[in-house]
Amino acid sequence: MREGTVLIVGGGGREHALAIGLANSESVSEIHVAPGNAGTSGIGTNHPIPASDIHGVTKLAVEIEADLVVIGPEAPLVAGLADDLRSIGIPCFGPGANGAMIEGSKQHAKKIMRKLGIPTAESVMVRDENRVMGVLDSMGPPWVIKRDGLAAGKGVTVTSDIEEAEYAASSAIKKDESVLIESFLEGEEASLLVLMDESDFAVLPASQDHKRLNDGDNGPNTGGMGAYAPAPVAEISVIKRAISSIIAPMHEYFSKEESPYRGCLYVGLMIRDGLPSVVEFNARLGDPETQVTIPLIESDLGLLLLSVAEGKLGEFDLKISDNYAATVVLASEGYPHNPAKGREISGLEGTQFDKGAIIHHAGTKLSNGKIISSGGRVLSATGIDESLSEAIEAAYGAISKINLEGGHFRQDIGSRALDRLQSSPKSED
Repeated sequence: MREGTVLIVGGGGREHALAIGLANSESVSEIHVAPGNAGTSGIGTNHPIPASDIHGVTKLAVEIEADLVVIGPEAPLVAGLADDLRSIGIPCFGPGANGAMIEGSKQHAKKIMRKLGIPTAESVMVRDENRVMGVLDSMGPPWVIKRDGLAAGKGVTVTSDIEEAEYAASSAIKKDESVLIESFLEGEEASLLVLMDESDFAVLPASQDHKRLNDGDNGPNTGGMGAYAPAPVAEISVIKRAISSIIAPMHEYFSKEESPYRGCLYVGLMIRDGLPSVVEFNARLGDPETQVTIPLIESDLGLLLLSVAEGKLGEFDLKISDNYAATVVLASEGYPHNPAKGREISGLEGTQFDKGAIIHHAGTKLSNGKIISSGGRVLSATGIDESLSEAIEAAYGAISKINLEGGHFRQDIGSRALDRLQSSPKSED
């Protein structure tokens, strides 16, 4: 692909990060985003087509003569958007509907993991509300309650309160007709974004997300309040174990499928005593993990994603920076339950800030020449530097300049990693 046209599907921080990375790619001359946000509008052309409108997105890809389509969110993947695009000859970064079921159904994912012997938590699928208490009693606290279908990254309840666990499980059964109740995995979480096609796979720098709303990992679960990469907890030995016990078996499994998996396999890990287990699989790039991973890719991003879309990753020479990246999410007042929208955001003079910081827009839109909030996670400030401490400092330096009435962000993104690096400073060199 030379001077290629790329269509990005989605409108969050992940898609803005992709747009920035693709804008810096020599192979890309034209960027379109559906539906996009205020940030992507400054890079390419936004189109008011929801990511869920499979027909509308496919029609747009044909109209703009897209050389590559990059699908961000999970819902259009599960709905088969990638299959539709491939059927008309348009290369697509993102698995088909069958591959995307690794995220679309927790039960489906657990069946595959059991079949392949992949380390993960014990679990029971419950369809009868009358069975909930018995299963909870058999597992003991804390409990992990997971909705079986797509829940926008917010379908998990972890609690030691029996009443909260019962309510979460019963509510999930009412919504989805089933719920997955899991044993609790102890340890520290990390995320691996694995680019994968039938020819090969490539593990991008490990990251760590901060799911809870408030400092100290307190408050309700969110879509993610910040992240950093590479995550020190995912030492080389841990990644090697993850490759041998998780990623390689999944790659072999997907390679045998009739429709090859071409996209990102998100591997959510729990690491204890250097041993990784799978918390969850997702069928796409994570958010906000993408915001700290894309800036670390030194290769031409357009050619990289196209190589995956065409099943030629094995021929690609992937180069990764030695830098660190950290992102801090600015959330709306009331997030995650009832986020305030329509409030003006100021302090956004361009996207580039001091010390290598980038502003990644998420829930933003343009209105009468002003940028206003349109979602719960409004934007994030991402710092890139030679050390994690400097990357975090750059991120906080940038986000502190942005004004949003009622906006709030965590003050402790990356603090656990900094403590780990201080105890073994050589690992940050």
